[in-house]
Amino acid sequence: MQTTHPSYFWVGSDEPFVDMKQMDQIGRVTLGRFGGCSRSGQYKNEDGAAILIGDDWEMTVVLDAHKTADSAALVLQQLAQHESRIRTDLDAPLTDAFQRIETTVLDFFQDPDFLAACATLQGETACLIAVRKGRFIWWFSVGDVVLYLFHPDLMKMGQAALNERQFYEWIGRANTFALPVPSYTRGVRELRQGDNRLFVTTDGLLECPGTPYAEPKQMEDTLRSGGIAELLSTIEVQGVRDSTTVVTWTVTIDERVTQPSDT
Repeated sequence: MQTTHPSYFWVGSDEPFVDMKQMDQIGRVTLGRFGGCSRSGQYKNEDGAAILIGDDWEMTVVLDAHKTADSAALVLQQLAQHESRIRTDLDAPLTDAFQRIETTVLDFFQDPDFLAACATLQGETACLIAVRKGRFIWWFSVGDVVLYLFHPDLMKMGQAALNERQFYEWIGRANTFALPVPSYTRGVRELRQGDNRLFVTTDGLLECPGTPYAEPKQMEDTLRSGGIAELLSTIEVQGVRDSTTVVTWTVTIDERVTQPSDT
């Protein structure tokens, strides 16, 4: 049963969804999963996801592990154990919230007990955390999960992806937070006036045979016409092997946003 402020945690080793499309609505966020095609050799799912909703914010976490799902499960466990701290951070005023959540996430991933647990795992995971509060989106990315912002102002300029896929960057047995200087990407972007569609995906969608979604415009067109159901049906028809996990939600901004001074 959903509450006003729902939380949802999932790891693919518990529910793999091989040969199965699953779509769920968690508050304002839609979560879609397809575990890959057994006819293409798939037999497991190493993805994970978490969704937390507040009064004026959403937090989504998408993970893409390999070898096993243990690293994704460990990250989700760390987040679930500290959910109250996360909610306190994000309920703070807009001017403080992103700085607070960034400090919290860095604390999680550099915690000595967490690093020690990572060293015992089989495999490692990519992880993308996205938080929308007010008219801003903040993200924290390790690895190759991608966050997109679809809006007409940006699409006409050829801009959609907020982060870039980073290879050789993980959390787990191989751990870029165990380095002398941790390796990750983070950023903040102001949303545009009107409807902003936020979309996060693992690389199963991007690397699907036939590359139906190699370009962001292909994703946006499908999301407009048939939503996540059409996205997942398309990659199933194409015989994708890799598991695909996506989240999407739309934020409508009524207030004035930054424009060039000569308009």
